[in-house]
Amino acid sequence: MLLLFLPECTLHAQSVQQEKMEQLSFLVGEWVGTSKIFDNGVVSRAGAAYEKIAYDLDKNILVIELNTEFLQLHTIVTYDEKDQRFNYHRFSKDGAAIYPAEFRDGQLVVWRDDKTRFFFGSTPGGGFREYGERLVDGEWVKTFEDTFVNTQ
Repeated sequence: MLLLFLPECTLHAQSVQQEKMEQLSFLVGEWVGTSKIFDNGVVSRAGAAYEKIAYDLDKNILVIELNTEFLQLHTIVTYDEKDQRFNYHRFSKDGAAIYPAEFRDGQLVVWRDDKTRFFFGSTPGGGFREYGERLVDGEWVKTFEDTFVNTQ
């Protein structure tokens, strides 16, 4: 009897993970735009940015490749059904890290730590924006912002 229900449980687990990952479909595309770095609320650097975002492994992971004048990242986003959260696996020339994330108010929110967070969301014109904030003296201060348009 157990063998009859095992495939159904496996299919259900895959569909929950894929359903959660589907929430991030607004990120998929080949994006070009601008990256801005902020110091004390003022743009200190700005430059061109390119980002390619695509699903892989039957939509079980989302692969993000970011290239700006200041930063190159390779990121994989997954959903952990057991922990009921997204995980943001970040790789750069300086090393790797995993941060917890959640889908909230139509955007992906990544928590580097209690005082640093990143937002990934769509814009009203069909674009895409990501930005980072740091908690300073009880107030969230923007540290970077990348804005993109889809070239596909």
